[in-house]
Amino acid sequence: MARVVRFHQHGGPEVLRIENVDVPRPGSGEVRIRVKALGLNRAEALLRGGTYIETPALPSGLGLEAAGIVDAVGEGVSGVAPDDVVSIVPPISMIRWPAYGEFVVFPEHLVVRHPPSLGFEAAAALWMSHLTAYGALIDIARLQRGDFVIITAASSSVGLAAVQIAKLVGAIPVAVTRTSAKKEALLENGAAHVIASAEEDLEGRLKEIAGPGGARVVFDAVGGSIFVPLTAAMARGGILIEYGGLSPEPTPFPLFTVLGKCLTLRGYLVHEIIGDPARLETAKAFIHDGLERGLFRPVIARTFPFEEIVEAHRFLESNQQFGKIVVTI
Repeated sequence: MARVVRFHQHGGPEVLRIENVDVPRPGSGEVRIRVKALGLNRAEALLRGGTYIETPALPSGLGLEAAGIVDAVGEGVSGVAPDDVVSIVPPISMIRWPAYGEFVVFPEHLVVRHPPSLGFEAAAALWMSHLTAYGALIDIARLQRGDFVIITAASSSVGLAAVQIAKLVGAIPVAVTRTSAKKEALLENGAAHVIASAEEDLEGRLKEIAGPGGARVVFDAVGGSIFVPLTAAMARGGILIEYGGLSPEPTPFPLFTVLGKCLTLRGYLVHEIIGDPARLETAKAFIHDGLERGLFRPVIARTFPFEEIVEAHRFLESNQQFGKIVVTI
């Protein structure tokens, strides 16, 4: 038997249960992993709460990121072998491929051997954040040297990954966070500039930093009224990539700014990258290169033991973290 986390009804962190189930067997093309660490993501809280883009049959498992040791492989698997140290690229469906468990089974194409220098906790905190940021900034926006890129929710794991990616290509990351409490930490983690949106004139500061040319790329997880100052500070022909909706406020459409500057406003899900084999392989190569060069380093906010999964989800919802929450098994 093996322990897994499941929920039998939608709700807060308290609905999560640790249960015993039979150890799953890997089928053709599948890999069974003995999990050592899990990375927690907001998407898992949304699934648990019943507001995610997937609707599960209950009871349901959950989880998008894990790292561990290959325990067994199914027929036709050739890229990894038992005892390999691996991590998981987030699946398109965590209902079909849940990661919260002592033993999990994933298709081979989502299993990655990571560098020995990357421990289990860091490996479990890597793929969702860096794939999400890569897909937006590199695959879609073609971020390049000298570009100003505005990154909102900058203290999140995705925001911090975006800062690292911007630095790798020689762009200038402008981190936007709600208060100045995390300003020094953001500067220490590579942000060229930090703006506390609740304490400063966001539009004025962005224009001051980016100058008359404006910022060509905006990577936003917030939405809401922040759209107005963000687009006002953008360059002509710039692109705003929206990957979240943290603000409870309605999001206005800044019509005349968009028209006057010929802006592109684009919705984005990391599924675009994960679901395209060619784009996923390119993304993996980019991220591995950053790891090998020592330029990518997942930032871990706090680590919880598996037995405290409810407490870990409570901390996830508190919005106090700087980086990724990790659970160890």
